[in-house]
Formats: sequence, structure tokens, C-alpha cells
Amino acid sequence: MSILPHTLRIVAWEVTRSCNLACIHCRASSDSGPYEGELDTKEGLRLLDEIALLGSPMVILTGGEPLLRKDIYDLADYGDKKGLRMVLATNGTLVTQQVAKKMTASGIKRASVSIDGFDAASHDAFRGVPGAFAGALAGIEAFRKAGMEFQINTTVTRKNLDQLQKILDLAIQLGAVAHHIFLLVPTGRGKEMADQEIAPGDYERTLDWFYEKNFNCSLQLKATCAPHYFRIAHQRKGKQTSANDKKTDHPLRAMSRGCMAGSSFCFISHVGQVQPCGYLEINCGRIRKESFGEIWQRSPVFHNLRDMSLYKGKCGRCEFIRICGGCRARAYEITGDYLSEEPYCIYEPQNR
Repeated sequence: MSILPHTLRIVAWEVTRSCNLACIHCRASSDSGPYEGELDTKEGLRLLDEIALLGSPMVILTGGEPLLRKDIYDLADYGDKKGLRMVLATNGTLVTQQVAKKMTASGIKRASVSIDGFDAASHDAFRGVPGAFAGALAGIEAFRKAGMEFQINTTVTRKNLDQLQKILDLAIQLGAVAHHIFLLVPTGRGKEMADQEIAPGDYERTLDWFYEKNFNCSLQLKATCAPHYFRIAHQRKGKQTSANDKKTDHPLRAMSRGCMAGSSFCFISHVGQVQPCGYLEINCGRIRKESFGEIWQRSPVFHNLRDMSLYKGKCGRCEFIRICGGCRARAYEITGDYLSEEPYCIYEPQNR
């Protein structure tokens, strides 16, 4: 039996499902709302209390568009005072200098802004609203003036695969501290663009390219929903296929694992449903019925995800299982079994 440790490192809380955009890849199929049953302020403060009992994880305030929630600054300030690292994910279009200053004052340590195309035409088509690109850039400029640290997030699809270098260049030009790429998981509205998920071979080549970029890029680079990036990193470290691979202070060397769902990460929906991640929509408990800590410690789904001896197919046989784990959401979406093998990995296990 191989059980993963389950120290809570990151919680993503969908504070609202309402949004001012209609992005074609949206996990939540967010729209203008309102959405019934969202956690109110009192429930949100209690949730932050319960998270803080488990340590000092990062709490990502996400949505929808979290800036549409009127009490967002109160929630952020409360979490910050409880010792939680509060960050916020936004599309950037609602960020003014006043908003950026209020975010900074409320203890938000970093914002992420989604950029899915290197220009207005490609980004706006992805986001579903004309002017989204200009709005995001204006929001980023407001962050810069307010001294708010920000990163760029990019969802990778067939539509923008050939733009990744240009988007990375744009992130550097804008003054971002990091660029995180997200490999599309076709859930929510994203099911409608399942045909835009890049092919497994392109998936591998993209992650290999991203690994190379880590050595000559001034930004922190991170691949999300792409757990076999860590397998590629370990393979490359052994083969030293580039002179740059000899560098010993690679920022991702210390990161523990690809898919962290249920082991060090979880997601809380707008109505308080706890899930392994935002893309793996399995109800592990509801915080209106039991405490967050009880769900995190006792959920059978979380226990299954932490027991790697239960993983099936080639994931269960793979020598890289502990550092990769395979995307559990993609496995579930395609096979109906969250413990089945990662369907988009082309690697064949060698040593087990």
C-alpha cells in the first residue's frame, strides 16, 4: 500500500459562480447569475476558520468572477488575519486602480489574470466578450500601479497552441511574476470544445517545450492539469538532453507532485460542496452539514485518491506514479472512474 501524505497546501474556493464573461472553456459554465444557495458572508467566515484549523494553506478566491462578490474584501481580510495566504483569480476586466488598492489593503498577496490569446482577436474569441483583452490589460496595469503581484494563467487548446511563446513573451512584457499554463479538461462549458483538447502527442511536446523554457525564463513557470510534466522533468533530469538541465536550482525541482487532488489540494464550490478539484465534480461532503476539517480527514474519495495502490491501468503500474498521479478529472470525465489511468499520457511504464 502506498499512501500519499495529505497536508493541506491549497484550497480553491469558488466564492461565486456569477461572471461578467462567458468563456468557451469555463469549468463552471458561469454566466451573469444570480446563483441560488451561494455561501453567505457568515458561512464564508466560518469556512475560513475551519480551513485555518488545518494549518496555513493558500486560499484561492475564484469563481466565476470573485470581484462580483460584494464582501470579497472582507473575506480576504479575515482570511489574511487568520494566517492564510489569500490570492485571487480574476479575468481582470473589473480591476480599476481603486479595486487594486482595495485588494492590496485586504491582504490579497497575488492575483492571477487569464490571458488565452496574444492579441484582442484571439483572446476575445476565447472569452466570449468583445473588449475582454483590453479590459484584462487595463486591470493588469492597475495591479502594476498598486504594487500588486500578478501572474498570467493560460488555458491551452488547439486554438492557441501555436501562440504559447507569444503569450509568454506578453506575460514578461507586462511584468508578471509567473506564467501558469492549464491543459484543458473538458468539463462544464468546456465539454462543448472537447474537440479542442490538444492531442496526446502535442500534450507531450508542449510540456517538453515548457520544461526547456524554465531554464532561460525570468518568470516562474508552472503547468497545471498536466501532471505528467513532473514525469518529463525527471526523465529529462536523468538524460541531460540540454546543457541547461545541469542547472541545480530549478524552481520546480522541489515541487512534490503533479495531480494534488485530494492529497494536498481541494476545491469548494459556490454552494459549499467539497471536491478533489474544480474539474472533478464528485461530492466529498458539504460544509453546511459537516465541518471542512471532517470532510478533509474522513472523505472516502479523498482516502482513495491518497492510496496509490488503488490506481488502475498503466498509472497503477507506472514508476512515476508518486510524482505524477495522472489527471484524475480527465480519467473520470472520459472513463467514469477517477482511479483509472490518465487517458492522455503516452508514456508506457518500464520498471514496475
